[in-house]
Amino acid sequence: MTGPLDEPHAVDQGVQERLAAVRTRLAAACAAAGRSPSEVRLLLASKTVPADGIRAALAADARACALDPLLAPVLLGENRVQELVEKAPVLADVAPDWHLIGPLQTNKVNATLRWAGTVESVASLDLARRLSDRCLDRPTPLAVHVQVNVSGEATKHGVTPGDARALAVEVAALPGLRLAGFMTVGANSPTTPWCAAATHSCVRCATRCWTPGHPAPPGPSSCRWA
Repeated sequence: MTGPLDEPHAVDQGVQERLAAVRTRLAAACAAAGRSPSEVRLLLASKTVPADGIRAALAADARACALDPLLAPVLLGENRVQELVEKAPVLADVAPDWHLIGPLQTNKVNATLRWAGTVESVASLDLARRLSDRCLDRPTPLAVHVQVNVSGEATKHGVTPGDARALAVEVAALPGLRLAGFMTVGANSPTTPWCAAATHSCVRCATRCWTPGHPAPPGPSSCRWA
């Protein structure tokens, strides 16, 4: 499957149905929170998914957006830089909005910046400075998220909720970067109250940061649960 997104064969019916189901759940959550679905972007994690599978998902999303002008196109989130540099050239014809959502080593910054428009896994000032150095000549700042480890698990990356604001302030002051929000990867738990509490912990990081006297993004604050 290598054709453009408007070719009929490019839309996989199963993918389209699953994406529609997720959109329905997202709309219900927005309604419960008193928000418009147009304010919320859906990110598809593409880890281990081949380029053809990603293209099918993008085709299904393009068809949904064509039918509903209030929908915003999905974002693509890649965990591994190696997969990003392998898939992105194959999908360059459809120009997806790539986000790096996995750990980023400083020696892979250049490879990442060739394709990703957003880095969501900034968990140290050293990495932020390296990104800043490489982005000084970009026409627009690189959007970055501070990654927060809300679960406290050693296997998870990110700063503690208590350190998130201090890092965010430092990152926001760096040239070439735009602090777009916070990202967290919660524990895989079936317990709804625990998941909600962890999500609220990330939201509190954003709330504390976007107070007067501290950096604020140009639009609504962003806190993403991966």
